Amino acid sequence: MSFIAEILTAFIVLIVLIIVLSGIKILNEWERAPVLTLGRYTGMKGPGIIYVTPFISRIPLRVSTRLQTYSFVIEQTLTKDNVPVDVDAVMYFMAVDPEKCVLKAENYIEATKYAAQTTLREVIGQTMFDELLTEREKVGEIARNIIDEKTEAWGVKVTSVEIRDIKIPQALQEAMSRQAQAERERRARVTLALAEVQAAEKMVEAANLYKDNDKAFQLRWMNMLYELGLQGKGPLIIIPANIPSAGVTTLGLFGINELTGTEKKKNEEK
Repeated sequence: MSFIAEILTAFIVLIVLIIVLSGIKILNEWERAPVLTLGRYTGMKGPGIIYVTPFISRIPLRVSTRLQTYSFVIEQTLTKDNVPVDVDAVMYFMAVDPEKCVLKAENYIEATKYAAQTTLREVIGQTMFDELLTEREKVGEIARNIIDEKTEAWGVKVTSVEIRDIKIPQALQEAMSRQAQAERERRARVTLALAEVQAAEKMVEAANLYKDNDKAFQLRWMNMLYELGLQGKGPLIIIPANIPSAGVTTLGLFGINELTGTEKKKNEEK
């Protein structure tokens, strides 16, 4: 009988030891655990090794204080100017007050996700389509401030809301492509017109300079003939109808002859 009693005693001790040791919990550095004793909140514990009295106290969940991400898509949302868009966004948030996360919200992560979805949909509805395309950071910052005000009640801090992609209907994409092409053509035509105006102004200035200086015009004329000769791939013969005089020679019947004193005087009078 004594042997059986010893075995029974050892078994009872083992059971008690297992129950006592079951109250030992290990929490990671980024984890916090609320302790409920007989249903009442008695404090937040962690990180490291903690002890929870078996059958009397319990840990309903573990709260992570690390940064968390949530990717979501807002489908068929109308902008302020009634353009249907699908917005792909990502939100970064973290639990800064674990006590509020446990006591103020049934599931603080799900509550934060739903708040992000509804808030971003509202912000898009108050934003023009062009502004949504060109100022994504501004729209994301507005949404972040609104979401952060909502989640502050249950101890969550929203650090950033970023819009990753904006999808629009195919017909609208084609219309935007045609608009962009027309804008590029308009700019090209304006640039060409400005170039023509500037070229015309320079030509008028050059004409005024040549009008007051015959020698400059003659040199320019000779330079043009030289450039034409360089551009030709073969022999090039040019017989101009009017050759400007350099003041010392003239074109005679059999070539270039020197001007006599009388001819020079007549040319000067002309």
